[in-house]
Amino acid sequence: MPASFIQSISTYLPIILLMVVVVAISIIPQRRKDKKFKQMLDALKVGDRVKTIGGIYGKVIRVKEDLVTIETSSEKTQIEFAKDAIAAVENGEVSKDTK
Repeated sequence: MPASFIQSISTYLPIILLMVVVVAISIIPQRRKDKKFKQMLDALKVGDRVKTIGGIYGKVIRVKEDLVTIETSSEKTQIEFAKDAIAAVENGEVSKDTK
């Protein structure tokens, strides 16, 4: 290998390593957060109190594969949402952060 090739690698190696570290720092925590959020959705059951991404609070009365029906008021109004529209389970600690 020519000396100039080794010198160019040693010049760019710190920049490449820095980019790898920055990507790892930004992607790994997001994957963990997404995994916890998916576990929260998978554990969703009838009777749980939830908040949707639109700010609607209610009690889960039916869970299908990708749909959740919640009861929202004293008049027992039922609204059906996609499971991904659930932002948080009231007694759970995981919430979806869209920032």
